[in-house]
Amino acid sequence: MSYIAYHFTIEPKNPGAEILIAELGEKAFESFEETENGISAYVQEVLWTSDILDGIFILQSEDFIITYTKEHIVQVNWNEEWEKNFDPIDVEGICYVRAPFHEKTEAKYDIVIEPKMSFGTGHHETTFMMIRQILNNEMRDKIVLDMGCGTAILAILAAMRGAKQVDAVDIDNWCYLNSIENAARNNRDNITVFEGDASILSKQPVYDVILANINRNILLNDMDKYVACLNNNGEIYFSGFYTEDIPAIQKCAEKNGLSLENRLEKNNWVSLKMIKK
Repeated sequence: MSYIAYHFTIEPKNPGAEILIAELGEKAFESFEETENGISAYVQEVLWTSDILDGIFILQSEDFIITYTKEHIVQVNWNEEWEKNFDPIDVEGICYVRAPFHEKTEAKYDIVIEPKMSFGTGHHETTFMMIRQILNNEMRDKIVLDMGCGTAILAILAAMRGAKQVDAVDIDNWCYLNSIENAARNNRDNITVFEGDASILSKQPVYDVILANINRNILLNDMDKYVACLNNNGEIYFSGFYTEDIPAIQKCAEKNGLSLENRLEKNNWVSLKMIKK
């Protein structure tokens, strides 16, 4: 499979790199790699179009100086690339996220992830905060939905924390297959993975907990579908957006019968816990 790579130099790198990744993530780009001076972003050649960077607002911003080069890449060994760049993640000394080639630890929750091209290794602030939310809240005997599951890292941790049943959903076929592999790799036989978007969700209350680490626009568009399949007094954990997005997210949540319980912040990224009343 051939890819087109964009190598961006960003000044200042922070928060420019995070903003650029968030915007590119709404396009067809499916993998990102941090570099010394910015990021590299990858898109399948069959999905590339000449106007793919149109509408990327940060590229027009006067607050950042961004330049880039474009490269055609053929048959990259992505597993090898991940092995070069994937470092273990330690969350509060309790949860350790590692690749298969890292040594096992004595952490209470030792999660093995082969990320391939899927988002959700624990390195990004949003995934890190969602891990903290799962660690800080009760999952035992709950029925859980991991919406936009990526690598299924959140589904796996919820299962490890005692969830009775976990459904993991992602629209991307690579993520769907990768999630199945990672659930099996961590011996989690109570995780069921589905390929699709919010349209496949039940229209009746099913879940006690919903984990939705997606982007702002999808959350706003699909929130009513999440709430429809959430039990009364059920919990939704949102992430994938910035602090300045909180008013829009909260307004939509309240319109759908949710109330804010708590919030976590990390480098201008946010995670919100909400309750269905």
